[in-house]
Amino acid sequence: MEVEAAHPARLPRILDTRDLDHVLDHTGNIWQALSGQRLFITGGTGFVGKWLLGSLLWAHDRYALGVSVVVLTRDPDRFRVESPHLAGHAAVRLVPGHVANFSSPDGEFPFVIHAATERSFAPDSARPLSTFDLDVEGTRRVLEFARAHGTRRFLFTSSGAAYGKQPSDLTHIPEEYPGAPDPTDPDTAYGQAKRASEFLCAMYARQYGFAALIGRLFAFVGPYLPLDQQFAVGNFIRDALAGNPIQIKGDGTPYRSYLYAADLAVWLWTILIRGESGHPYNVGSGDAVSIAQLAHTVVEAVAPGTPVEIASTPVPGSPMLRYVPSVERAARELGLHPIIGLDEAVRRTFGWVRSVN
Repeated sequence: MEVEAAHPARLPRILDTRDLDHVLDHTGNIWQALSGQRLFITGGTGFVGKWLLGSLLWAHDRYALGVSVVVLTRDPDRFRVESPHLAGHAAVRLVPGHVANFSSPDGEFPFVIHAATERSFAPDSARPLSTFDLDVEGTRRVLEFARAHGTRRFLFTSSGAAYGKQPSDLTHIPEEYPGAPDPTDPDTAYGQAKRASEFLCAMYARQYGFAALIGRLFAFVGPYLPLDQQFAVGNFIRDALAGNPIQIKGDGTPYRSYLYAADLAVWLWTILIRGESGHPYNVGSGDAVSIAQLAHTVVEAVAPGTPVEIASTPVPGSPMLRYVPSVERAARELGLHPIIGLDEAVRRTFGWVRSVN
């Protein structure tokens, strides 16, 4: 299919080779486990999925892995236009369908990555159960696929939302934290769905004998991150690209942390191959920054002199809002650490977005 290069939104969005090399340089010999194997990936056309697919194909070509990968996507034609280098690779086969209802490809798939997810927005008033139902039904459908297709290792990309609201006095939330989303709050549907999906993964692994690996994802920055959704760093980069002031909708005090997407790919491939079944790993950075600090980081990295506008002033005595993981388990058990710092991550993301638009 010919790419319509005249339309900026449809330019092929190819990752920088230094990022792809970074993934290979920091994953060691894990690729040997995938040599000659078949993989099934859901969510392969989203932010996480494109990084996984792009780095897998880079490793395939570099090491002559002989892998084949089936990617489930709702819109194969759009993916072929936007990412022809991925969709058109000889190792890739696209299967159309929704994660909760798709036709299973034939044969065995020793490795399955379930990265598809419903958007983490509050449920709409007409369908308050939509986020929860679709996410959980999708996970169960993919687990059924794994059970029937000889899967040995199954990676589920969960979310830090599974912990619920982080206590203001807990600076870094560990995997052992016993909290949960408020079961009476419909706006926690996304986090509730991730908890239920993790439970399904654990039960299927126990009953059917495959390894279920769980990565609880936090916040990220990097190529493919949407700039027009609820991701603050994406919004700030969008504002900087447009030459506009950086706008903070709140008071700028909540704390987040950001892992660069190339490091994210390193972590997820390592967890898939070396992680312990039923043993969740936080995936993110432990370096906390306030939203206001993040805005100034973007300014200093890519748009010096740009004003930062904060919509409201902090209320004295208000509890601190945090969404920051403890990543000690990943470091201790798998040797994983953030490698690319936030300043450089913002610069690389800004440069990539500018180059494809």
